Amino acid sequence: MDNLLNKEDTNVLKNLADHIVRFDPTTISDHALHTVKMGIADTIGVTLAGVNEACAQIMMEVPGVADASGRCLIIGTKRKVSALDATLVNGISSHALDFDDFSDVLGGHQSVPLVPVLFALAQEYRKTGWDIVNAYTVGFEVEHRFAMAVHPYHYDKGWHPTATLGIFGTVAAAARLLGLNQEKTATALAIATSMAAGIKSNFGTMTKPLHVGHSGRSGLLAVLLAARDFTANHASMEHHQGFFALFNGEGNFSSDALIEPWSGPLALEFPTIGIKQFPCCGSTHQAIAAMINLKRDNNLCANDVVSVVVNTHPRRLLHTNNPYPNSVLEAKFSLQYTVARALTDGAVRLSDFKDDAFLQPNIKKLLEIIKAIPFGSKGAPEGEPWDAEIRVTTQDGRVLKNRVNNMVGRSGDNPMTIGELKEKFVDCSYGVLTEVQSEAAFQQLMGLENLPNIGPLMKNLEFRGA
Repeated sequence: MDNLLNKEDTNVLKNLADHIVRFDPTTISDHALHTVKMGIADTIGVTLAGVNEACAQIMMEVPGVADASGRCLIIGTKRKVSALDATLVNGISSHALDFDDFSDVLGGHQSVPLVPVLFALAQEYRKTGWDIVNAYTVGFEVEHRFAMAVHPYHYDKGWHPTATLGIFGTVAAAARLLGLNQEKTATALAIATSMAAGIKSNFGTMTKPLHVGHSGRSGLLAVLLAARDFTANHASMEHHQGFFALFNGEGNFSSDALIEPWSGPLALEFPTIGIKQFPCCGSTHQAIAAMINLKRDNNLCANDVVSVVVNTHPRRLLHTNNPYPNSVLEAKFSLQYTVARALTDGAVRLSDFKDDAFLQPNIKKLLEIIKAIPFGSKGAPEGEPWDAEIRVTTQDGRVLKNRVNNMVGRSGDNPMTIGELKEKFVDCSYGVLTEVQSEAAFQQLMGLENLPNIGPLMKNLEFRGA
């Protein structure tokens, strides 16, 4: 390999680029491979569900995208555009419903920065399914190492890590897929330090999924520029006016995770990589599960309830304490609305975020009696970051409680099964793909590493539904 790094060189991005270039795909364990395929299949599914959302449709109407052409499919349509435009639109679609997988370590969504760009490039450059698996693994590792370098400060400050850190995963995955050398990979990462963006104040609006499409397109652009000898400062991470200093500030980061060898288990082995069971913000899932448990175990009816108190970690409430959502997007980030849905229906479904579901009279009545109180407040229990406890008082004076501990989506000791993922995929593809397409596409995705090319898979992801 050319331009490989000297051990004495402590430049952050050149060290990281060296790890990206040197990565040995034989270290991908069977468990890691399974995690890759589950994450990719899940992301394709939610992209199919998101393509008809307003944020994706509006982007497809923007001049330059609307009249574009190319070899890369906008998933769930019949349109083909450039790799840059496909990454942009598919990225927005993939996060439009906030139904995509997420990670405690990343503090965001790990697959959406990777899947749109890899599938676009695989079509553009005729790559294999194994090429995608290999590059996804590298991008995943880089995202999580950035997270270990800057969290929790970066997350708590208000940055959206899916975009601000995900862009580096995009760059790593795309550079690996295209075979960039160490020097050009470092340059692409350096370009990306000037293109990283995404703030939490835009959660609950169309701009949150735009973060994903924009960062994915920007990451790909950085790689395509670096491949053509564009220049950037390789010290732009540790520079006194670089990424670390500006995004986190002195003393609020450590570059160790980005420099040290990838000698331990891959981040793909972590037990806190969650696939979403519910189509809303992952910070609401613990409370949803607790309410579903209460309803099921006590045969509870919404009309039986006088009050509901939800205790969860303050970090979860920073962006989910929205007692009276005014839009479908705000409803996805409303702990109160999602708990009300779980109490009413014993489930939270895609249909709960359509039209004016959040304005239904029975739901609005429940919102008046649901209170969200952070762990550690006066009279509240203590709890860890991914715990939730619900206390319900009923009309006949009973006080019912349920607690869910350490639930990061469906992960760890409670992972989503292939059968459950298939059910989700079929639900997401309904109306976009035919039943035959949906079945075939899911099987191809779960055997991705064996596909010599992804052309047949992409044909099955073209719109042929109702």
